[in-house]
Amino acid sequence: MITVYGIKNCDTVKKARKWLDARSVDYTFHDVREDGLDRAAVAGWIDELGWENLVNKRSTSWKALDKKTRDNMDASSALRAVLSQPTLLKRPLLDTGKARYTGFSPASYERIFGAHNL
Repeated sequence: MITVYGIKNCDTVKKARKWLDARSVDYTFHDVREDGLDRAAVAGWIDELGWENLVNKRSTSWKALDKKTRDNMDASSALRAVLSQPTLLKRPLLDTGKARYTGFSPASYERIFGAHNL
């Protein structure tokens, strides 16, 4: 099962969902703000992708963190931060059931879905 994690009003999430809908890709949307995040899932994403690829350092949530927190971020503190502020998650997070990816571009989704024959 394919799951797209994000927030409804994020322009990049909207583009990704539109891309998937246009290709009739069956997926579930998980709004991280409304539905929350599972600790084990986020820990797994950090292990797989690295916290640097999971945390959106361009987000207002990141910029709102104090400098010490940003400067000392590691896997453990990233886990705590994303769980307490789900909007820190780089969006969208695409879970194909086989692998996880962050962000969206039409070219990257073409590669992902071509490679997985979904």
